[in-house]
Amino acid sequence: MTGVPTICPTILYKDAKAALRTLKDAFGFTVLSAYEDEDGAVLHAELAYGDGVVMLGSKGRAGVFAKAMGDAGPAGVYVVVEDVNAHHARAVGHGVEILMAPTDQDYGSRDYMARDAEGNIWSFGTYAPGGGN
Repeated sequence: MTGVPTICPTILYKDAKAALRTLKDAFGFTVLSAYEDEDGAVLHAELAYGDGVVMLGSKGRAGVFAKAMGDAGPAGVYVVVEDVNAHHARAVGHGVEILMAPTDQDYGSRDYMARDAEGNIWSFGTYAPGGGN
């Protein structure tokens, strides 16, 4: 990861440990940190892909953010990848639900879309917001 991201999506999961495994194994994220409480709930985790970071934790905890997010979801996150076909194949190999196979878009990007086990939508493609294609 290069630099410090200024925007970090944050998603709370009923099974945050399973979400960590999906992001790491199926989508190729790198786990930067993961903190659990004594009962095994994920208090906070950070995962990187390129120069982006997503934060996640377990639903049902105390605190203002956890309470505000209690009934939230699902979320949608877009991640820029270099090789859409290879990334898609990796996700398929891990049993991820694919909503849209790799598709060339009218605006020049190649994308695919997947849904994680808790309904969040993950889009992966070559479109780089603010940086052109």
